[in-house]
Amino acid sequence: MLTTIGFDADDTLWQNEAFFRLTQDRFAQLLADHADPDHLHDRLLAAERRNLGHYGFGVKGFTLSMIETAIEVTEARVSATVIAEIMAAGREMLAHPIELLPQAKKAVAALAQDYKVLLITKGDLLDQERKLAQSGLGDLFHAVEIVSNKTAAVYSGIFARHGTGAPGAMMVGNSLKSDVLPVLEAGGWGVYVPHDLTWALEHAEEPAGHSRFRRLNSLGGLPDLVANLTAPHKI
Repeated sequence: MLTTIGFDADDTLWQNEAFFRLTQDRFAQLLADHADPDHLHDRLLAAERRNLGHYGFGVKGFTLSMIETAIEVTEARVSATVIAEIMAAGREMLAHPIELLPQAKKAVAALAQDYKVLLITKGDLLDQERKLAQSGLGDLFHAVEIVSNKTAAVYSGIFARHGTGAPGAMMVGNSLKSDVLPVLEAGGWGVYVPHDLTWALEHAEEPAGHSRFRRLNSLGGLPDLVANLTAPHKI
């Protein structure tokens, strides 16, 4: 019986990757004399991948990876002025206003009436707390979990603490790698809601044919999907 529904935050409830892309464009302009945009993007992505285990997910790790990449592509000749510009770009990202995605609030509010709804997100703790506060969605969630990574074990623990375990839980998000596949592995439902922009490191293949996998074009269809899966279970 479905009792608990988890929501991803970035690019599921509110815009996120678009701001990273804008900052990447600015980064490319700053280093235009040293690398073409495609090469710079590849070097930056490689740095982000290397650094995930050190800095985790979010703006701070992204900013440090930009600085590292700038040092690499300029062979340590990058100026203090450019480093300062990169740091300023990171601070601007941390102050950017929230833009809720269509149907986000309506979907969460509708499901919160009958299920325990959780926010389960990766990223910088302070930044995610800021975005949640600005979103106006905070009061709708029964619990908030900001985690360093999303794995089957992490989901199992969260859904055991806040629900009836992974088999009675659903996770909704835009990342197959983080929001869907590990939840399916844990025994829960995984609902994929694609976003036009998704970070390259979150790409994965859809688990075609999995009995607990669903795909939606938008959050607007989520209440009906849940209703069709099982009768509501009041909390």
